[in-house]
Amino acid sequence: MKRLFAITLGILTAIGGFVDIGDLVANSEAGARFGMRLAWVVVVGVVGICVYAEMASRVAAVSRRPVFDLVRERLGARIALVNLTGSYLITLMTLGAEIGGVALALHLASSVHYLLWVPLAAVAVWVVLWRVKFENLERFFGLLGLTLVVFVVALFALHTDWSRLGGELTNGPPESESWATYGYFTVALFAAAMTPYEVFFLSSGGVEENWTRRDLVTARANVFVGFPLGGVLSLALMGCAAVVFEPLSVSVDSIGQTVLPVALALGKVGLAVVIIGVFAATFGAALETGLSSGYTVAQYFGWEWGKRVAPRQAARFHTVVLTSVVLGAALLLTTIDPVQLTEYSLVFSAVVLPLTYLPILVVANDRDYLGDQVNGRVRNLLGVTFLVIILIVAVAAIPLMIITGAGQ
Repeated sequence: MKRLFAITLGILTAIGGFVDIGDLVANSEAGARFGMRLAWVVVVGVVGICVYAEMASRVAAVSRRPVFDLVRERLGARIALVNLTGSYLITLMTLGAEIGGVALALHLASSVHYLLWVPLAAVAVWVVLWRVKFENLERFFGLLGLTLVVFVVALFALHTDWSRLGGELTNGPPESESWATYGYFTVALFAAAMTPYEVFFLSSGGVEENWTRRDLVTARANVFVGFPLGGVLSLALMGCAAVVFEPLSVSVDSIGQTVLPVALALGKVGLAVVIIGVFAATFGAALETGLSSGYTVAQYFGWEWGKRVAPRQAARFHTVVLTSVVLGAALLLTTIDPVQLTEYSLVFSAVVLPLTYLPILVVANDRDYLGDQVNGRVRNLLGVTFLVIILIVAVAAIPLMIITGAGQ
């Protein structure tokens, strides 16, 4: 039982990283417009995040220090500051969107306008971050988010035409879509899988849980169970939308449309379960991004950080987390759509991906930190291969957003 609980950090990271408010809609919109033609992007993204998350978790377990702390020490304050600025701004945008996702889930359950739920959602996120122990936080929301497996059940209950979906896997964009929009959604889905805060949260969480060399198996289980699970849920979301919306040429742009296939397949019980799953996934993602904002800032400046120490000892860390939650909620209260906010954050995230993953690759090859646990040839080959892909995505992101009008 203890070993089962030990892998929930990866489950929470995967649910928050793959199945947050942006991915709930982005994967559904991709399924509605492209069917399963972009499923390969999710698979590539899962492999990529597994490669780098394994490095980050290994660094945390062997050095007993988080990745961002070592990046600053290894590459210097100036490079780390560029990394910090980019990752913090993206994390802040994502945090705002996740708080909006919690509010949208509550709207689905109550019909009360989501903006009225935003302040209450922000307060709830802060109270949980302030009062709940790290291990309880990750176990509860990580496991509760697994209720999103209802999308997998719904995909089978919808009497899916598997031959049609299978035939789409190797096809280019349909006649109704251009190669430019195909490229834009490729960038967005890949960036969603490789969002920087995921590795910062995972490595910092490993330090919170006191991982050592003896926990390398647990660390790898977090990565190779959690992230593929998130990928399966993403593919199920895409598949449900492809079955219900693609034949009707209906686009998806709201969380209500995203959960509709589950309601059609499983009725009121399925709808209730999926609303719980959306709430748990977005709330868990809000906790993850809130903590990540505090982790990166505190680790850069060398402050005491984390939930493993008393709040008085890590006052500046908690102040950054609180400030980030307030700013995220304030961003939503401008009435910006939380789904659109996340989609933009994915594009900008794609731009800063090289600043995150190149330093991780450098640290993972440093014997001063990892000794005999440095990358071998296979890990380096995979790391360099995905770094090239990351660079291509980073260069293409902004031009594709401009050309397509953000995928319109």
